[in-house]
Amino acid sequence: MGKNQIFMYSAWLVSILATLGSLYFSEIRGFIPCELCWYQRIAMYPLTLILGVATFHNELGLKKVILPMSIAGALISFFHYLEQKVPGFGGIKECVSGVPCSAEYINWLGFITIPFLALTAFLLITIFLLIIKNKQV
Repeated sequence: MGKNQIFMYSAWLVSILATLGSLYFSEIRGFIPCELCWYQRIAMYPLTLILGVATFHNELGLKKVILPMSIAGALISFFHYLEQKVPGFGGIKECVSGVPCSAEYINWLGFITIPFLALTAFLLITIFLLIIKNKQV
């Protein structure tokens, strides 16, 4: 197994853990996802399937599909995290119904929230994919 394959498997594993983590928080712990959480899920859940296929078929060309999704997910997660942690930032997008996006179901060590976990996963996936070289030398 080459270095590229290890990084592909690592990115796929991160996407699986992030997907299972979000399902754990909503389905087992009963945390209702806010609107921004749903957008992050829309970016993450397909990554699990696409990265799985790309990993098993060694399709490095799928980077051009995966990277925009992981970067977009990271931007949404970062915006969501700012909405939770920066006073006065939460009013940029009004919450119309359901759980407010500024709500913090978890707050481990004073800074680790669900959007922080999602941001970490999206950034790891992005970094792993950027390290991969498209052609073996």
